[in-house]
Amino acid sequence: MTNIKLSKRLSLIASMVDKGSITADIGCDHALLDIYLIQNKIVKKSIACDITEGALNQAKKNILINNINKIETRLGNGLDPITKKDDVNTIIMSGLGNIKIKEILYNNTKKLKNINTIIIQSNTGNESIREDIVKLGFYIKDEVMIKENNIIYLVIKFCKGIKKYSKKELFYGPILLKNKGDLFCEYFKLQIDKNKKVIKALPFNKIHKKFKFLLLNLFMYKNINK
Repeated sequence: MTNIKLSKRLSLIASMVDKGSITADIGCDHALLDIYLIQNKIVKKSIACDITEGALNQAKKNILINNINKIETRLGNGLDPITKKDDVNTIIMSGLGNIKIKEILYNNTKKLKNINTIIIQSNTGNESIREDIVKLGFYIKDEVMIKENNIIYLVIKFCKGIKKYSKKELFYGPILLKNKGDLFCEYFKLQIDKNKKVIKALPFNKIHKKFKFLLLNLFMYKNINK
């Protein structure tokens, strides 16, 4: 048995898990996060789910090597493998795109009744994720950016409850907007640069799309330079 060392991204996710939780790690990959959470007595039990059999087989090997008996592995899509009897109260989804994350949640709204916490690390569309999960009856408890291997990751923690947010808060993140750290500014400057490339690549007959990206860039530029 060896103590699992996590990447900065996974360490940040682990730091947002409440002690004593029962977690469902959707898209668990090799289950390193789940093993860490058990080894450090952060969670009571973890269910590691993945749609890929190869990844889940590697997860099983890692669990066996580390002699962990409080992690169950399940093959399946999204929350399909999770049942009411599992008593899961925390869902973790990392490394997935926003469309897949929303699809998983909206296809399983009944299973969200007993969920207190949803922790998300998405590679795309965080503004739409905020909007949709808030609509499902959760509020934004915490959100933190971290940089690893020249990639800026964002982890958002949602908790059960109702809060109202402005469009601006949902776009930037209410907590990130309040703090406006260096990574916040760096991230949105990168988004502005990407949009500039899109504008340049669009043909002249797509003038409306060009204008849309120009307005978005202006919106971001104004808010990261205040």
